[in-house]
Parts: sequence; C-alpha cells; structure tokens
Amino acid sequence: MINQAIIVAGGKGARFGSVLPKQFLTLRGKPVLLHSIELFEDITDNIVVVLPEEQSDHWALLVKTFPVSNKVIITTGGATRTESVINGLKALPGPSDLIAVHDAVRPLASKGLIEKLFSEAGLYESAIPTIGPRDSLRMHQGTEYVVLDRQKVLAIQTPQVFKSDILKNAYSSLSDHELTDDASAVENAGKKLHFVHGEEWNMKITWPEDIIIAESILKSRENKPS
Repeated sequence: MINQAIIVAGGKGARFGSVLPKQFLTLRGKPVLLHSIELFEDITDNIVVVLPEEQSDHWALLVKTFPVSNKVIITTGGATRTESVINGLKALPGPSDLIAVHDAVRPLASKGLIEKLFSEAGLYESAIPTIGPRDSLRMHQGTEYVVLDRQKVLAIQTPQVFKSDILKNAYSSLSDHELTDDASAVENAGKKLHFVHGEEWNMKITWPEDIIIAESILKSRENKPS
C-alpha cells in the first residue's frame, strides 16, 4: 500500500492576531507545522505541504533551524482551501492507494488515530474523524433560536483519508471552490462517507489561548510514563 498525505497550511493568522502565520508559531520548541508533519513521517510514503507563496520565506527559515524529513514536498496553494488541495493532489509523486488530507494547525492528532483512519479507509474507501459536541446547541432560525439534538450533530476533524481515485475524481469534478473540507467534495461526487470516532484533543489552533492548551497537552504526553 502506498499512503500519501497532503497538509494544507494556508492560515494567515488574522483571527489569531499574529503577524506570523499560525502554522509557524512555536509549540513546545518547534513550529506547529513541523508537529503536524511529524505525525505522518512513519505512516506515509510522501507528505505534500501546501503553502501560500508569500510564506516561502517562513519555510526557508524553518528548514534552516529544524531537520525536515526527505519525504516532504512543498507546493504552492491557491486562493481557497479547495484550490490548495487540488494543487496538493497534483504535487503527489506517482500513484497512491490512500491519501490523507490534514490541516496544518491540528498538531495534536495521535498517530494511533491516523493509523486507524488509514486502516478504515482501506476497508470503506473513506475515513472521517468526528466528535460530538459537549454543549447544548441552538440554531438561529428566523427570529428564534431552535434547540438542536446534540446526539445528531457531529464536529468534523482532519486528517480525512480516502482511496486515491475517489478523492481525485471528487476534486476533478468540483464546481464549488469554497468547500471547507474534503469529505464535502467526496460526498458531492455521490460517494458515501465512513465516519470514525475522533479525538477531543485533536483541536484546530485558532485563538491565542489554543497554543497554551496545546502546550499543556503535549507536556502531559511527554511526562506520561511509557
């Protein structure tokens, strides 16, 4: 089996309030992006990192300071996440059986989860990690806020893993370039999705306090007895 990964690193840090893009902020001594890359080093044959062209200088500084796997291939992103994934697919070297697509700012997924997603995708053609909400939910509907049954609502995470031909065909037939995840592209192509229980700590770093939380989680893992 040839497994490959695409890591989409398109964040600009606007909501974070940082001049430095979120994926290049330091987390436990090294950039967030490097943590995400390392998740796939032992699991995939190649890792394509999709970066906006204006972030090439940040990457050049990163590789001067930190060792980066020779499995990593850099390509330039597009105007939207969808276009960036399409560019990532084009940059994959050679054929593959399964492809994972991951957000660069989710550095806390466990390797156990990633291995499970690849295994499940091999059986069911896709594997999408999800978690249920902890809070009560309401949806704005007209002038009212309607209660939602949280047992029927899922939060979608990455990495999302797919059989290669299914993912490539889904993106080649897309007309909407504003999709927020790859599962939507595959579903739009008429394919059924296979959902897998994700991880609560597989958080997307969005706000400044998320770095503090991520630091704490990584520190606790380091101190956990083997």
